[in-house]
Amino acid sequence: MERKEFLQSLGAGAAFALMFPCVNACSKDGEDLEQFPEPSGVDFTIDLTSSEAAPLTENGGFISIKSDPALNYLDIVVARNLEGELIAASKICSHQQTEEVIFREIDGGVFFCTTHSSKFAQDGTSLNLSTTSNPLKVFNTELNGDILRIYE
Repeated sequence: MERKEFLQSLGAGAAFALMFPCVNACSKDGEDLEQFPEPSGVDFTIDLTSSEAAPLTENGGFISIKSDPALNYLDIVVARNLEGELIAASKICSHQQTEEVIFREIDGGVFFCTTHSSKFAQDGTSLNLSTTSNPLKVFNTELNGDILRIYE
């Protein structure tokens, strides 16, 4: 019996049952990605004259930082948007809690997750259908001279 005849003899239900595990396993959303907790209790400062903060001197520049030295992962992305304002958001994507959010100079400047291409406005509002009900956490910023405070 040839493969085509075999599949026809199974019928649509059996063919779907055989194919479903493969289709599900091939889905990007089914990936076993490391998940990170969203930062909370954030309140820290950055010296904008430090070498670590150098990318923030240019509009569109961003850095990833630890909000708490006790944490063992990067969890906040700080950017100077295209208008020159300093903004901060969780580096943890609200789509699947992966730690891949950066700032991109597209569409007027957006927070962008490199894992699944989720995009968020600077106020955290989702710009993708997959995350419309789950905004990105955005933090308050306050500039005092060369010291930037990031807090909830």
